[in-house]
Amino acid sequence: MTTDLLKTEGLTKTYPLPGGARHTAARDVTFTVPRGGSLGIVGESGSGKTTVARMLVGLIRPDEGGIHIEGRPRAPRTPRGRTARLARAREIQMVFQDPYISLDPRLTAAQCVRTALRLHGREDSHAETLLDQVGLGTREAGARPRELSGGQRQRLAIARSLAVDPKVLVLDEAVAALDVSIQAQILRLLTEIRAETGVALVFVSHDLAVVQHVTEEVLVMRQGEVVEQGPTSRVLTSPQHPYTHLLLTSVPTKNWDPEKATRAREAIG
Repeated sequence: MTTDLLKTEGLTKTYPLPGGARHTAARDVTFTVPRGGSLGIVGESGSGKTTVARMLVGLIRPDEGGIHIEGRPRAPRTPRGRTARLARAREIQMVFQDPYISLDPRLTAAQCVRTALRLHGREDSHAETLLDQVGLGTREAGARPRELSGGQRQRLAIARSLAVDPKVLVLDEAVAALDVSIQAQILRLLTEIRAETGVALVFVSHDLAVVQHVTEEVLVMRQGEVVEQGPTSRVLTSPQHPYTHLLLTSVPTKNWDPEKATRAREAIG
């Protein structure tokens, strides 16, 4: 049996532009994630990282390339039959930057998680355990999304995704809109959940500090292409590609020199 839980090969996605031209949002993206592993996908806005995330979960279909789970090709977005659709949902789940749009405003937090459990044939009693696992207590369990804070809604979105018992959890800028202290809580939560459940994480972010904290491997994208990939500890400390160097020099730190970041951007054109 392969040790790679998730494997992509040559994922490519283009979109038409006025005048007959095409924009390449992602080109030949290939990577693997082991069971229980954690991969970061980083890059500036427009780099293609969210396109890759949406191809993984099935929100958009790649023009070329394939996605494999445990050595098997991932089924089309709309496989025939309820059983096949539920099985596909258990392969990969996604947590969005703004969870509010993906939560039913009519349901309490507990009802939201119970609905996901029932849909996948799991016992309702797991709802309390899942909510507790993400740090939501009795008061939050009885609240509707609009009555929860941004961090609490993100925790609820994670609990609902875990209710499906997924193999892979894709997080697209999942902490970008949160305060720094809440970010730290969510990142610690994700680390704990991965250790407890063995779920693999694909963490899409422009924030290198976040990626460095929660991932073991990282993939750097620019203008739809992978320019560098490897162990996070190596890529984010000893970058080989000028664009990765640019990303690192653009992060404000103690003794940060904005001129250095400007020169790095000029160097890559």
